[in-house]
Amino acid sequence: MRLPSSLSPEDEKTFKDIYARISGESRIKESAKNMQHGSTSVLKHSIAVAYTSFYLVRKLKLHVNENALIRGALLHDYFLYDWHNYDNNEHPLHGFFHPGVALRNAMEDFEDLSEVEQDMIKKHMFPLTPWPPKYIESWVLCIADKYCSSKETAEGIYDRLFSKDKDGKENRK
Repeated sequence: MRLPSSLSPEDEKTFKDIYARISGESRIKESAKNMQHGSTSVLKHSIAVAYTSFYLVRKLKLHVNENALIRGALLHDYFLYDWHNYDNNEHPLHGFFHPGVALRNAMEDFEDLSEVEQDMIKKHMFPLTPWPPKYIESWVLCIADKYCSSKETAEGIYDRLFSKDKDGKENRK
């Protein structure tokens, strides 16, 4: 998935530093083995959503806690299972319940999760989940998540319909 226009080099460094801290203190890299939308892993989706969230607050000049914004966005889908696996009815109604699972996992790994970060994780599926976000960071995450999810899903559909052969030519299925 192509991300929005790039951040400044300083902002890219800030983003990478926060990601490095999160990945060093958690199980987030495990999410690379689980698919999210289309052919995008949960890890790549979470990074794209966090990057897009940070990009939006920079472009819109919103005054937010940027550390909390990036951390909460990186952890918003921290459920650590393959939601596509419906064997034994393990993950029914994933869209409704995964924010709670993600929050529990995040709180296990990060005792210092702020109220803003908790709200972001818990309410990122609004309006699928009933309570609206309380903070600007949470609203930005909702928007970025829906944007990235839509792109990933559409790209996954395109990839299934138009695969490329070994010479790089599109094949219609």
